Amino acid sequence: MNDDNSRDLYDRALSVMPGGVNSAVRAAIEPYPFFVQKGDGGHVIDADGNRYVDWVMGLGPLLLGHDLPDPVQASIQQKASEGPMYGTPTEVEVDLAEFVVRHVPSVEKIRFVNSGTEATTSAVRLARGYTGRNKIVVMQGGYHGAQESTLVEGDAETPQPSSAGIPQSFSEHTLPVPFNDEEAIRKVFEEHGDDIAAVLTEPILGNYGIVYPEEGYHEFLREITDEHGSLLIFDEVITGFRVGGLGCAQSEFGVTPDLTTFGKIIGGGFPVGAIGGRAEIIEHFAPSGDVFQAGTFSGHPVTMAAGLETLQFAAENDVYEHVDGLGEQLRSGLSEVLADQAPSYTVTGTASMFKVIFTRDGPGRDSLEEQCSAGCRQNPTCPRYDSCPKNAADVKNAETERWRRVFWGKMKAQNVFLSQNQFECQFVSYGHTEDDVEETLEAYKHAL
Repeated sequence: MNDDNSRDLYDRALSVMPGGVNSAVRAAIEPYPFFVQKGDGGHVIDADGNRYVDWVMGLGPLLLGHDLPDPVQASIQQKASEGPMYGTPTEVEVDLAEFVVRHVPSVEKIRFVNSGTEATTSAVRLARGYTGRNKIVVMQGGYHGAQESTLVEGDAETPQPSSAGIPQSFSEHTLPVPFNDEEAIRKVFEEHGDDIAAVLTEPILGNYGIVYPEEGYHEFLREITDEHGSLLIFDEVITGFRVGGLGCAQSEFGVTPDLTTFGKIIGGGFPVGAIGGRAEIIEHFAPSGDVFQAGTFSGHPVTMAAGLETLQFAAENDVYEHVDGLGEQLRSGLSEVLADQAPSYTVTGTASMFKVIFTRDGPGRDSLEEQCSAGCRQNPTCPRYDSCPKNAADVKNAETERWRRVFWGKMKAQNVFLSQNQFECQFVSYGHTEDDVEETLEAYKHAL
């Protein structure tokens, strides 16, 4: 496989961009990333003309794939032709806001911003402003963007910044606990309950290998935050409008948070973020309230049009039936492949998300008949239950280097593009086909 042009482009990029990239994860591919020239349905074509089945899908925003349906494309082109942006409100942002409010259980009002990071940063500030409290509980390994309040590692007793440039004093207001650990949550509320503004969690850990919640976990979070007067924030930047269809993951789990953050799909592939929730809380954003939040490009008309048309197309067509069906086909096929070739590994994911975690010390192949058939569901009766990941630490303890340094390259050599490390999600789009699934399953057989 020729990659001369990608190599030369990366050489140029190293001279003008730190690490040769504009987002750190893109440099995880060694010795250098391939540069994409264009997308085509469920595929990408790189600078050397190599064609790959693309399961990265821009790290999640591309629900419809790389070929946008005609009404979506037409709306984007119309808005772009009318002018880049105006610094004033436009009708299309009202239209998108009304659509989200109609379909997402927790959202009575919404504020659009420009990225998932900006959404979670604003949600944390809003929670603190609304409650008058300082501390935020987060899940270890959960990802809420490149913001000071959540770039924190360690535990609730010894939190510390996970990046240079963040003062230790900032991290003291963040309490990291393991996902799926009710006892750890109880402990932090016993010690800090009067100063906990919010619990911030992804409904499904999506940047740490896809970890599903144990039954009752989110209901427990809802109960304990209500009991202590804290807010429950669901970060649905990844799961929003992907898990649970138009109702998002919160409708899938039947738990309504106080605030929800969005990104990715809600902008139809363009830069976007949003914070939605109970009206009495959202109204604390300026100019109606005392929590400052503003942005020059917020509610950008092209992004709003892309998001609205994407969600309307999904509502009026068989998008979720298609992507969720292919997702189940992929996960079921992968479960069969692993049972035969790598029984200790774990298939994770739901709806149109999937991943194989290279877990260690799993059950033998003779005991897998009763396993979860299409991705781990934290089922106590499953023979994998004791070895499947329950939290981020379990994923980190898997064979992450083998995944990245050996397996990923073998898949690329078979023209299958997977996420750049074991921690990032992989996604099915409306542009994918059953042939793409079958080609990918064959590639897994050879790579494993």
